[in-house]
Amino acid sequence: MEDLYPSRKNNQPEILERKDLVVHTDRSKDNLAPVSTEQLDSYEKNGFLQIENFFSDEEVSNMQKAIFELQDDNKGVESDKVIREPESEDIRSIFHVHRDDNYFKDVANDQRILDIVNHLLGSDVYIHQSRINYKPGFKGKEFDWHSDFETWHVEDGMPRMRAVSLSIALSDNYTFNGPLMLIPGSQNYYVSCIGETPEDNFKESLKKQKLGVPDEDSLRWLAEKGGGISVPTGKAGSITLFESNTMHGSTSNITPYPRNNLFMVYNSVENRLVEPFSGGKPRPEYIAVREDARTLSGVK
Repeated sequence: MEDLYPSRKNNQPEILERKDLVVHTDRSKDNLAPVSTEQLDSYEKNGFLQIENFFSDEEVSNMQKAIFELQDDNKGVESDKVIREPESEDIRSIFHVHRDDNYFKDVANDQRILDIVNHLLGSDVYIHQSRINYKPGFKGKEFDWHSDFETWHVEDGMPRMRAVSLSIALSDNYTFNGPLMLIPGSQNYYVSCIGETPEDNFKESLKKQKLGVPDEDSLRWLAEKGGGISVPTGKAGSITLFESNTMHGSTSNITPYPRNNLFMVYNSVENRLVEPFSGGKPRPEYIAVREDARTLSGVK
């Protein structure tokens, strides 16, 4: 398959224009969309959309209880799916929760979510990746600037930009507790990064990403072109949908206020993974679903 978005192959970074749609359903069908035309316009222009109060207080309480129960259950567990901070045994992320936990399986299949992502991607979907991210007060570490698609394309073999990430806020998001930061409009440009991908790069990159991180000049260009950096804030229970190529990152959390979220990636069934474009071996199933890419049916 032709590599439309080459990266980590040259010794100089390059900014390429996007070759795929952002909203894959015909915009003339906006009247059938589960979100407003204004929301679709914002997503198409900026590469992300926040919807506040998406989940009820009871649903949020149940999800909060579930993520901390899972954290407690895994404190002393040695598992590749449990990612710990680079300098401590604190749990940074727990992967593959949409298959390993029945409660989170139902969340992933929530019909309200599927209605939106099916419309954005113009097809049925499956979960490419799921995880819980923990960023406790005083301890939570940063996530470097990156485009998810760059890694999914190079290391997983995702052919096209036809996936959307969903972040469910499970603690209140402030501007100061290490929130998600996004560069508006960056979904329209692909930063081809430098550096060759070593074998089993994921073992280090899930703790601290070093490859697939754009250079400072490219980030500065994207931020200036997009008019700055956006920081969606709001109460637990809000959701942020962001396009697979939207540049994003987060700072460390040195405040007393935690910032936890449930993160799920919905990929079009017409965009299933091929061989990694790095030429290396595929990453494990718990990071990049390949064998178990079943179409989601929805739970009311």
